[in-house]
Amino acid sequence: MNPTWYFPPVDLANPDGLLAIGGDLSPEKLLIAYQSGIFPWYSEGQPILWWSPDPRFILYPAKLRFSRSMKQTFRKNIFTVTYDKAFGKVISLCKRIPRKGQEGTWITPEMQEAYMQLHRLGLAHSVEVWREDRLVGGLYGLALGKCFFGESMFSLESNASKMGFISLVKRLEERKYQLIDCQVYTAHLESLGAEMIPRSEFVEMLRENQHFETEQGKWE
Repeated sequence: MNPTWYFPPVDLANPDGLLAIGGDLSPEKLLIAYQSGIFPWYSEGQPILWWSPDPRFILYPAKLRFSRSMKQTFRKNIFTVTYDKAFGKVISLCKRIPRKGQEGTWITPEMQEAYMQLHRLGLAHSVEVWREDRLVGGLYGLALGKCFFGESMFSLESNASKMGFISLVKRLEERKYQLIDCQVYTAHLESLGAEMIPRSEFVEMLRENQHFETEQGKWE
């Protein structure tokens, strides 16, 4: 492995979590980054920025919680959930649909192509939420070992993204996944059970995670 692909130790990140600037989004570099507790996050026109915040926002699948009204939504069968049926559409909608409190998008064309490539390698996965034949919500991320690294989600209807996320967490728990990396705090994910943990604890879990085989290939 080319030694230039290694990152600085994560404890050298600045207080905001910024660790490194530059490089590329090759699959090799992205895999090393995620396995080390690092992720890319930058806007178009900027160099690639690599982050490792402390504390880290994660969700243990067994600690998922959701409201009585969401349980009723599941029982009504309003939505259908699929996996890896429309990865390109999901990432495109995550890029285009504005989110509250966010200006613009960090999903640059370069980022979009990088995760499409990881999807083609069977490492990046999408969750699609459909209402009849219309894609109304979804999310995507990267699965390595027994960790899922969430990247982005979108919703065109109330509860659609929650439906996708909750369905994903249940699927991951059935398959003995250890954690879901949510990266940075959002009240939405906190309401579903996500919590802050020290970066050192997160990185140690990632070291242990490398002993697990990655479930590579399309889901479903």
